[in-house]
Amino acid sequence: MEYLLSLMLILVSHACAVSAADWGLHNNNIFILAGQSNMAGRGGIVNETWDGIVPSECRPNPSILRLSAGLTWVEAREPLHADIDTNKTCGIGPGMVFANAVLNLKDHFFGIVGLVPCAVGGTNLSEWSRGSYLYTQLVRRATASLQHGGKIRALLWYQGESDSESRDYADSYKGKLEKFIMDLRTDLQSPMLPVIQVGIASGGPFMETVRKAQLGLHLPNVTCVDAKGLPLGSDGLHLTTPAQVQLGHKLARAFLQTLPRPITNNTSERCGGLEFQDA
Repeated sequence: MEYLLSLMLILVSHACAVSAADWGLHNNNIFILAGQSNMAGRGGIVNETWDGIVPSECRPNPSILRLSAGLTWVEAREPLHADIDTNKTCGIGPGMVFANAVLNLKDHFFGIVGLVPCAVGGTNLSEWSRGSYLYTQLVRRATASLQHGGKIRALLWYQGESDSESRDYADSYKGKLEKFIMDLRTDLQSPMLPVIQVGIASGGPFMETVRKAQLGLHLPNVTCVDAKGLPLGSDGLHLTTPAQVQLGHKLARAFLQTLPRPITNNTSERCGGLEFQDA
């Protein structure tokens, strides 16, 4: 009897392990989150301390996974970048809002959403060029996310504040960003990978030069979501938690516009021409 009980416990444990591993298999819709601090998330940070407040839009969901720093899939929770952007305190970013919004899309089924955090605060675009440490880590993590199947559906990119501090960096931003996107698509073997970038909402004296480059980029499958006007924290640089919630929804709408339009009806709630299920 004891032998049979032990055998049953072993079999149950094995089944649970397989179920956990299956999280990252064929239904995994993968999104890379990269850039600097506003992508990593500084919502709710006061005096280098996160207030711990998690809005309902950022709630955990068993269908939302995160690739950890150790390259394993775990259930995603805020702060998403806590083990990636380790030199600063991380808070709320746009990633969880985005993932929950995608899962609530009506008429499109996303079995699993896998988020791959890669953003690091205070970095300029040159630090993301091919061959750099950050670029190499991004490609490494993106490649690892595909190990058990799935598909990279988009890169969510929020960066540029650091480059707005320098005229030279700002003037060269557009060319560097185009090269970054083309290099990444080549190295991920995804020549039409959708890229959803964020027009910066804050920065230095050359902020408008960087914004002009972002809004004027004309590569295929590259769109820009504008964060200008969203609420900033007391530092005048980082988006507040409510602003990050708004940004997450903006990013989701931009991504959903890349999908085939579903047949609509008069009873559905519509958001930016796209249909969502009631939360």
